[in-house]
Amino acid sequence: MDTEGTYDSRGTRSGHPVPRPAGPPPPELPPRPGYAPASGPSLGDWLRTPRPAAEPGVWRLGHAPRPAEEKERTPDRTLVTGAVISLLACILLWSLWRNNYIPYWRVPLKLFTPGDWWGPFGDAPQTRGAVRALDIYRLLITGGLVYGFGRLGNWPAAFERCVAARGAAARAGGAAIGALLVWILVWNGTVPGMGLAFGLVPGSWLGPDQPMSPVVSYGLYVLLTLVIVWPFARLGRWTEVWRRGGSPQQAPGRDGRDPAKPHTPGGADAIVEGSEEDPAEWPDLRAAGQHQAAAALARETRSGRMNDVDYARIRRAWTSVRADHSRLSAFTDTVLRNGPAACTHPSGARDLPVRAARHDLLVQQVRLGTVEDGERNPYARRGSGIALDPGLLGTSLLAVGPPGAGKSRALIRPVVESLALQALAGQAAVVAVCAAGTQLGGDQGFDVVIKVGDPSSVHDLDLYGGTNDPDEAAAVLADGLVGDLPEVDSRRAATALAQLLGPFRAAHGRFPSVPELRELLDGVPGALAALREALDATGHPGMQRELDGRARQSGAPGDPGPALADRVALLDRPAFTEFFDTTGKARPFSLRALEHPLRVRIDLPERGHAEASRVLARLVLAQFTASAAARTDRSLFACLVLDDATHTLTPDTVRGIQRLRSAHAGAVLTLRTLDDVPEQLHTALLGAVGCRMAFSGITTWDGKKFAEAWGTEWVETRDVTQRTVFADQPMTRAIHAFRKLVTGKAVTTDAVTVRQVERERWSASELAHRVPAGHAVLSLTTVRGEHAPPLLVDLNG
Repeated sequence: MDTEGTYDSRGTRSGHPVPRPAGPPPPELPPRPGYAPASGPSLGDWLRTPRPAAEPGVWRLGHAPRPAEEKERTPDRTLVTGAVISLLACILLWSLWRNNYIPYWRVPLKLFTPGDWWGPFGDAPQTRGAVRALDIYRLLITGGLVYGFGRLGNWPAAFERCVAARGAAARAGGAAIGALLVWILVWNGTVPGMGLAFGLVPGSWLGPDQPMSPVVSYGLYVLLTLVIVWPFARLGRWTEVWRRGGSPQQAPGRDGRDPAKPHTPGGADAIVEGSEEDPAEWPDLRAAGQHQAAAALARETRSGRMNDVDYARIRRAWTSVRADHSRLSAFTDTVLRNGPAACTHPSGARDLPVRAARHDLLVQQVRLGTVEDGERNPYARRGSGIALDPGLLGTSLLAVGPPGAGKSRALIRPVVESLALQALAGQAAVVAVCAAGTQLGGDQGFDVVIKVGDPSSVHDLDLYGGTNDPDEAAAVLADGLVGDLPEVDSRRAATALAQLLGPFRAAHGRFPSVPELRELLDGVPGALAALREALDATGHPGMQRELDGRARQSGAPGDPGPALADRVALLDRPAFTEFFDTTGKARPFSLRALEHPLRVRIDLPERGHAEASRVLARLVLAQFTASAAARTDRSLFACLVLDDATHTLTPDTVRGIQRLRSAHAGAVLTLRTLDDVPEQLHTALLGAVGCRMAFSGITTWDGKKFAEAWGTEWVETRDVTQRTVFADQPMTRAIHAFRKLVTGKAVTTDAVTVRQVERERWSASELAHRVPAGHAVLSLTTVRGEHAPPLLVDLNG
């Protein structure tokens, strides 16, 4: 029950067990939680961070929704001018009031106070109560002036725009200067406050003969200073500056969130749904009556021995328990016995050795960058994080960009890393195909590493996809070998292969090796004769007819045999002698194992065997589309990541990619240019994928295809026409003449025409020339059909 049945074998061949990890398992205790560095927030704080529902692709961790439309922004010059003018007006009015130039200002106070408090002419206060009332009244008038003129001049907006926008230090410094000025005004009595504070203290407490007088006096000074400083400390966010600068343990975490900011409590489900339950206390288990297990896990969460992968993995196991209550006792036992190490991945790993991206396993997101804060993007999305999750990858993603645009660094590695973490949590299976040497993480971060052509490789690749059906193996193998050749009919190629694979398996109980398959396709007499003898010995007359059919088609016009033999010859090289074994001596990996949470990386020898690498990449893609659709258990999200899909896409694989959406699977493909795909497949490919990504530097030809795929939208345009003003009155003409003499321009008036027009979301020229380096234009579609328009994304943000 340590795995809760999540990772148990489901229908794979008994002769092909799930391969063990490529490297030794990590130690018993995992490193610090990987969602943030050791100086970041605790797991409990990370869990309590709100994750509001948002549009597709929004990084939900701590996301603050913005309004759909931008409020009218006051120009900086106008804002500053208004603030300065209102401040001068406030000082002028306050000065007139202080110097008694404003009569009858005491009348409201006298109306609400006893008459014997004031002198015979109603001016001088006669009692202690009158003095206090006058100080309070003056303080209220001063506060009212500051508040009124502050609202009139929009002082808060001016402070945020001109001071706070320059950084946390500028905000704190500006607030400190304001606090100092107010303190000086109160201290010298210009602003009432000091006298009011001492007036509230009984007279018996103060005086030269009172021993407690110094204590009371200095206490009032400190209290008054704190009252003055407190609002400015809130305004300047001094506590955050102190935590950042004075305590290195409060550095921002990997999730891009400032740990010094307060967090809204809420449960893991409730974080998404809006409940107030604390997810660190495991409310789901408590609601089901498993208080002991919930308490044990809560202790581990608070102690720091549990990381985000542990939390996601145990929650996944608990979900399977709720679906099958017979596992409840076993789940409880393993949780109480192993704590955060319960239900671990078969590899024993509880985290990746290294993380290079920001992840949120609670909602299965990986952050790619930030939506550019510019006019090209909708206002509601500007400045928000952009992220991918299985709901988006399930529609598949196509990325196009020239070499050096950052496809591997900014897209492939974060996606592979995220899916590998989800595999450790029992939520996904990932197969990454890349050229040898591509930086997708160390070997210890994968369960299976296949280094084709490298003698040190522990695992091998099953050329036939792990199937026992000759017709199925032939169809997939034909697509991988000659699917990119337009002059070869893939159906005839599959038939030719089936006519050889079926008899060979019937005779030998296995499929042919690469050298044997090459000889059969070449029609070597000795190989065919040996196969006939083996069939006679085993008694398969039906298979003899298959061989006879292959013999009749051999050499006929349109025979795919020579093309198949040429492609198989690419794999029949000395470098691949120890690979593609079918005799059972090696450890082949089959894509039939996608029902297990595996992390697989396939390294292709593109430097020395470029054409063979393309054949293998095409074969893996064909096997993946066939295996993902044939899974009986689709609870795991399966994803194939092709770091370079050049010459790997065929009509069959494009149709297969389109079917992945309904199989809880997806593919991530990158291309240097769309010309690496046959021209007749351009439209079908862009239509088959739901997520499209154009990196900076693409050509206008590629941009035209993306522009067509993204379509048009209705936009509002403003046309401004200037017309010369002709005056009829002599005085007006004289004024216009003088103005033209001074400015050199005739007096004109503007006529504004507003229209709704239909335009391309992104034109081919804009995609080719207006996407900055390190940026990409990304459109998204979820498996439920929700759309996000093309967004300009800063991949370094």
